[in-house]
Order: sequence, then structure tokens, then C-alpha cells
Amino acid sequence: MTMMTLEQITDNARRMQDAVIEAAIHAGRDPATVRLLAATKVNDVQRVQAAIAAGIRLCGENRVQELMEKLALNAYAGAEIHFIGHLQRNKAKQVVGRVGLIHSVASRELAEVLNRLAGEQGITQDILLEVNIGAEESKSGLSPEETMDMAAFLPELSNLRLRGLMAIPPVVENNGSNRRFFAKMYALAVDIGAKKYDNVTMDCLSMGMSNDFVDAIAEGATIVRLGSAIFGPRS
Repeated sequence: MTMMTLEQITDNARRMQDAVIEAAIHAGRDPATVRLLAATKVNDVQRVQAAIAAGIRLCGENRVQELMEKLALNAYAGAEIHFIGHLQRNKAKQVVGRVGLIHSVASRELAEVLNRLAGEQGITQDILLEVNIGAEESKSGLSPEETMDMAAFLPELSNLRLRGLMAIPPVVENNGSNRRFFAKMYALAVDIGAKKYDNVTMDCLSMGMSNDFVDAIAEGATIVRLGSAIFGPRS
């Protein structure tokens, strides 16, 4: 597999920014309400910086060790960084306070650890709840019912702020087949927002990746996570 050149990454980053804007306009939405997150997993500093130089202003990392290594090298200079991968409780200390948003909170136990760590730093950590919207046994995440319960519980944790939801729906063969899952996510976010809980704003809906971001935007995504569309297939 041939690795993308820096020039190709630059071209892809610009093209995908345009594609996200176009998808938002086509959906009748203000493009400013949708953020493109470059999923930087397995991409080195040069490749990340090439994307940022091309206008990317939000990066997402999947692995704690990789996040720490890249932070030490100032890889994300010029962009905000989010943590988008599975987070183990014993590694949470390395993430809290270092990222703008944690996308993958899926248990009370992890939420309680994040709350304690944020309190020790005297900060409020923004989080999303990860929803297993397709009820897939192979994926982590909360059921919609568990998500509602977690949202009701989180106001007890004063050092966390729930900003919204994240999901990775099932892989489908036909374009458009995931729209029903994206629509369910949007409805779930609206239902939680209507509860008016303290420390819950519900202004972020992280869903849609390189193969289905157009449908996700059509159904209300505010953050789309693009990796291969910018950096090429992972080796």
C-alpha cells in the first residue's frame, strides 16, 4: 500500500473541507455548525502538520500513547485536539486536561474517574457519551436507554460537562443505509437536551466518517471524523 505524500494530504484536506461545507449547504444547514475532525491515528507529525497547514483546525487521536507522543512533539500546533478512541480508566489521567473533548465515555465508572481527575486539576472536562446505536455486540457504547440514564446521572459530577453524543453506526453496503441510525442519534440528543440537566449542553453530535459523513451531516452531525479521506488508507 502506497503512503499518501504530504502534497496529497494537503490536497485531500482542502477538498474534504469543501466537501463538508457542500454537504451542510445541501442539507440546508449553516456550514459553520459542522466541524471537520481529522482522525490522525498512525500519522506522524509531518503528516498531521500538513493537514493543519491546509486549514484543518480540529484533530482527533484514538490512542493515549500516540496522543502523548504527538503532544510532546507539538504535532497539533495550530489545531484543537480531541480524544476519540476507547479510553481505559487507568490511562484517563494522561488525557484529562490535555484535550478539548473526550468523545468516548460509556460507563459511570469512567465518568467518575474523569470527574475526580478534573477536580484535582481544578477544571471542567468536556465529554461526549458513546452510544452503541446499532446494538452491535462487537462495539462498546451505551444503549439509548443507558444513555438517558447516564445523562441524568452526570449532573452529580460537577467537574464534567456533557456536550453531546458520539456513535459509530454499523458498516453498511449501500449508501444511505446508515441515515436511520444517524436520525436516531439526533432524536436521542434532542430528548436529553429537553431535560435541561445542569452541566449538560448537548451542542455536539459526533458521527459520520469518511464513507458516510454526508448522510451524518444531513441528519444533524456537528462533528464528522475523517481519517482515510484525508490521510489515505491505514497500512
